[in-house]
Amino acid sequence: MDRKKFGIILASIGIILLVGHLTGVRSYVTGDRLGPGRDAFSRFADTQGEEQLRIRITEEAAKRRIEPINAVVDRVWKAIPGYNGREVDIERTYQQARVQPPGTPITYIYKDIEPKVSLDDLGAQPIYRGNSSKPMAALMINVAWGNEYITPMLDVLEAEGVKATFFFDGSWLKKNTELAKEIQKRGHQLENHAYSHPNMSQLGDDQARLEISKTKELLKETLGVQNRWFAPPSGDFNDRTVKLAAEQGLKTVLWTVDTIDWRKPPADTIISRVEAKVGPGSLILMHPTASTRDALQGIIKTIRSKGLQPGTVEETLSSDRLDLQDKSS
Repeated sequence: MDRKKFGIILASIGIILLVGHLTGVRSYVTGDRLGPGRDAFSRFADTQGEEQLRIRITEEAAKRRIEPINAVVDRVWKAIPGYNGREVDIERTYQQARVQPPGTPITYIYKDIEPKVSLDDLGAQPIYRGNSSKPMAALMINVAWGNEYITPMLDVLEAEGVKATFFFDGSWLKKNTELAKEIQKRGHQLENHAYSHPNMSQLGDDQARLEISKTKELLKETLGVQNRWFAPPSGDFNDRTVKLAAEQGLKTVLWTVDTIDWRKPPADTIISRVEAKVGPGSLILMHPTASTRDALQGIIKTIRSKGLQPGTVEETLSSDRLDLQDKSS
């Protein structure tokens, strides 16, 4: 083969390759390889649209961010738990929004931001209330007597869909195991109210320690409960009481609102007392009495009328965020 023919062949191959390459580019641009109705220009437009969507979500996320609140030791209220903040989960929100039809409102997905200082960081301090930014109030029921009123109170709580915290006197628990198990079966939180209802501040270290430990062990052995909270009988305690409880892994909790139900007031008086004093983070003290039995439904309705959710001590004192309104808008 002479050089002239070889040159013609090479030129022909080059032309074929060039045409093929240009055809491929044309197919890409016109959308033959991207599917019906798709071309390079629409793909570019989609990319631009998605980038604008991400920018929009990022800008809105900055407006919707709520900073967490650290736990603090207050001069009056002593230990006050922190409260989680919240922020938009930008990536999850974006991935969800990008596949929605054009014009669909963005549904924002949130995640909590934990405070830098928690209740555990504050050391041995008494607790009288939850964080005032949390729209919740706790029902704390101290039990050392009043068996005949417990089941009717449980029925009210169940009908209202509310869980409470029952603090058991250890000597009561030992004698009333089956009733305690019924309270547990109904899903309520069970905690420590000492063993023999003493004035804790008047006890020596060994006796005070024993009052707490006996009930803690009984809760574990009888009900399988990992005790975390201690409510001193009659609200009587001192710094030493709080430290002795802390040595056993328990936080000492008092109350924000006292129903004074042991004086057997009319149910309306108890409800009015709660209405006047309850607020976000309140711990409401009560006992199994006829007055509380009759007032309990009204107490729950009063809490809800103030935009609060009734619940347990554990829930109210946790830093977990509670947003009662829809967060998606």
